Amino acid sequence: MVIAVASDHGGFKLKLAVKEHLIERGYKVVDLGTDTEDSVDYPVYGQACGEAVAAGKADLGVVCCGTGIGISIAANKVKGVRCALCTSVEMAELAKQHNNANVLALGGRILETEEAIRITDAWLDSEFQGGRHKRRTDMLDAM
Repeated sequence: MVIAVASDHGGFKLKLAVKEHLIERGYKVVDLGTDTEDSVDYPVYGQACGEAVAAGKADLGVVCCGTGIGISIAANKVKGVRCALCTSVEMAELAKQHNNANVLALGGRILETEEAIRITDAWLDSEFQGGRHKRRTDMLDAM
């Protein structure tokens, strides 16, 4: 499985930690930037990750900015992306189980690294439940 990661400067350190963890778990990771803590515009990186997932170049994506809010909005502008900003393990589990989120957003200034890793693992280890949720994700995808 290929996972794309991207961040702005506010999420850069967290992206590096998540990327390392994903590699340790055996995933192939495509890093779409940014590559420093120099100020950049989060929409560029949210869009890049969203497009990689929507185009099938990556199976899933993880995006990080200071709060996770801006970059999640940017990723969700890409048709076919269901990006969920998660601040807890329960949110991550439900984002996958109910919404089949294909991109996870995390806040580098909001979450401690260890908690972000637990959230990422919960999201990755959860499975979409389908059923009534499938009808709803189909509605989202048709928008």
